[in-house]
Amino acid sequence: MNEELDLLNPPSTDFSMLDYDCAYLPGHKVRMHYKYIEKANKQFATAVIARGWRRFGKYYFHPICNGCNECKSIRIDAENYHYSKSQRRAIKRNKETQILVQKPSLTASHIELYNKYHAFKHQKDGWSHRNISQREYSENFVEGAHDFGKEVLYIVDGKLVGVDLIDILDDGISSIYFYYDPDYAHLSLGTFSLLYQIKLAKILELRWIYLGYWVEGCKAFAYKPNFQPQEILDSFPHISQMPKWEPWGNP
Repeated sequence: MNEELDLLNPPSTDFSMLDYDCAYLPGHKVRMHYKYIEKANKQFATAVIARGWRRFGKYYFHPICNGCNECKSIRIDAENYHYSKSQRRAIKRNKETQILVQKPSLTASHIELYNKYHAFKHQKDGWSHRNISQREYSENFVEGAHDFGKEVLYIVDGKLVGVDLIDILDDGISSIYFYYDPDYAHLSLGTFSLLYQIKLAKILELRWIYLGYWVEGCKAFAYKPNFQPQEILDSFPHISQMPKWEPWGNP
């Protein structure tokens, strides 16, 4: 019992950031609560992700914004998933796409693709953008993976065209971040990568895909309700409390 409690309470440095502008809701401010954990484990990651936390590198976090509760956690029920016609077409479009699942890595191709994608999103959707350094990329996407963090590489004709960062947890897969080559937009790689997560969850007999946050009215999240059935979590319960997920969307 003590060993289990230790796994759910690894040594951490806890802190909160000062308020900054919200990327999801104009005119709103964000404050994040963080745990920096040098040596996390899958049991801890499973517990906090199921309670609405997210992970980047060795940092686990969730919002604690003053006077705002718009960020709701959502998860896809992979076990009972329903494919739409357009999603089946996306799968067919990628029949020649190679997929490789491995420990997160850092290559020149990763950095080039990441920066190309964000430059594209800066022009298309007004995202703030500056090129990421190798050190920043490593801190965000390579470090902290331990034995449960993976990257899914999408390769077309020998060229890296998409990278999906995920955590494979005890009860599901947590989507961390995905970026792709905009020159291959016709392949619908964003949709295809999420459908592959669902396929992988089924293979591993895991029920959930933790999809991060839903914010009503946020354009960047508009695709998320297209993957049904789903559940939604309102709040970020303590690790000692059971999270109350509720069915959400059109099953």
